[in-house]
Amino acid sequence: MQFTDASVVAGTRRREDGALLADVRIARTGIQLYRGSDVGRPDLDIVRVYRPGAEVFSQDTLKSAAHRPVTNDHPPVMVDADNWKQYAVGNTADEVSGEGIYLRVPLMVSDGAAIAAIEDGKRELSAGYTCTLDWQDGKTPAGEAYDAIQRNIRLNHVAIVDAGRAGPEVRIGDGAATWGVSPFHVADRKEPDMPDNLRTVVVDGLSVSTTDQGAQAIEKLTRERDEARTATKDAETAHQTALAAKDADLAKKDAEIDTLKQAQLSDADLDKKVMARAQLVADAKAISPDTKTEGLADAAIRKAVVVAKLGEAAVADKSDAYVDARFDILAEDAKRADPLRPSGGNPPPANPQQHQTRDAAHAAMVAGMTGAWTGQDAKERT
Repeated sequence: MQFTDASVVAGTRRREDGALLADVRIARTGIQLYRGSDVGRPDLDIVRVYRPGAEVFSQDTLKSAAHRPVTNDHPPVMVDADNWKQYAVGNTADEVSGEGIYLRVPLMVSDGAAIAAIEDGKRELSAGYTCTLDWQDGKTPAGEAYDAIQRNIRLNHVAIVDAGRAGPEVRIGDGAATWGVSPFHVADRKEPDMPDNLRTVVVDGLSVSTTDQGAQAIEKLTRERDEARTATKDAETAHQTALAAKDADLAKKDAEIDTLKQAQLSDADLDKKVMARAQLVADAKAISPDTKTEGLADAAIRKAVVVAKLGEAAVADKSDAYVDARFDILAEDAKRADPLRPSGGNPPPANPQQHQTRDAAHAAMVAGMTGAWTGQDAKERT
């Protein structure tokens, strides 16, 4: 089915060769009114036709608006290669774009007579296009009812026309060629069944003119959308916070496990630690037998022994390394002073039934040395 829409030529300029250039709106989204008899439904007085943005701004529709002929009034037939020279006075460019609810396209008028007509006041444009009418009842996202949807919109030409009876939104004047079907303004009807007063609401930065009911529906939907966005954002923030806290807990537990693993001693390490402790206690007892070692850390044992042997002044304001060195010196001195101390550094066994005490061994050694010149050992002399 063939349709036409009206718009206004504005913002024109002349090129150096005299051609007229303009950037114009040629179509829009939303609901437009058609007489039922004009669209094949004589049973209906008025048909509310909805043109969704998805159709107006589809890639196929945008491509169809590029490089189309501009005509002076609507031709009686579709413009094609066979009649282009007869009807075309210019053409559209290929920089087709969307501007809010409008389809915008630059165009050039090259014909002198057509340019003169525009400059004399013939200032409206009417897009001629074909489309498919999908007859189905429904409501737009703004809550406005419709009877059919325009689909598969394809531009054929853009016509320069005289002003309609009620401005750029009305049906093309009766004097224009009857190419296609034009929408009409509600003011054309003797008994309008729709309000003429429209409200302008802003949706995501775009100004939309609609009825009071439509404005209320838009505001309600916009508010509900914003509330849903806020709730979603808050839920996402709470979720991320919970995940971060859980990750921190897991990282802390992993660190504790690693610390425990590092602190855990193998059997060999434990044996070494026990032997080293036993050696330290033995050295401490050899240096200062009366010093208590039970319940003291290794460093505390060394410091207690040094204090017992040398006094508090020996360790005052001294580092642990200094105290350790003094302890080692005392331990070496104790070993040199005790010739009966086993070479391994371990204390001699304390079982009196199997070994001599240190004093008895020392007495035997002295007796042996005293009678060594007689050639008799201590056993024979006894």
